[in-house]
Amino acid sequence: MKATVSRKAHFNAAHRLHNKNWSLEKNSAVFGKCNNPNYHGHNYELIVSVTGEINKETGFVIDVAILKQLIEVEIEAAFDHKNLNLEVPEFETLNPTVENIAVVIYNKLKPKLQSTLELEITLYETPRNFVRYSGK
Repeated sequence: MKATVSRKAHFNAAHRLHNKNWSLEKNSAVFGKCNNPNYHGHNYELIVSVTGEINKETGFVIDVAILKQLIEVEIEAAFDHKNLNLEVPEFETLNPTVENIAVVIYNKLKPKLQSTLELEITLYETPRNFVRYSGK
């Protein structure tokens, strides 16, 4: 029997959407106010979902305490109250769009899970704008 276990978390972070290869005019036209040279912030809401077989001995897909710890160490500690462009190494050359942030989160968590478990990241940048990523 398979089931999906999800854990919610959040972090606050600043970023600037900007392509270094474009002119200021093109960056402004494409990214609008998200291209503010002084950055801007979001209160990100994160849902980490793990799918797998229910262990017959424990009744768990994954121990939620372990999932909570992974999120705190790998994501919240790395992203919370940070300027993603300046303080998070993964975004040194990668534009920190909500899509790219979700992929980075996936790539940080997936190697920490048993290989038989599936992972899906849902990341809300605003209450109405979010992305889902499952490694595909």
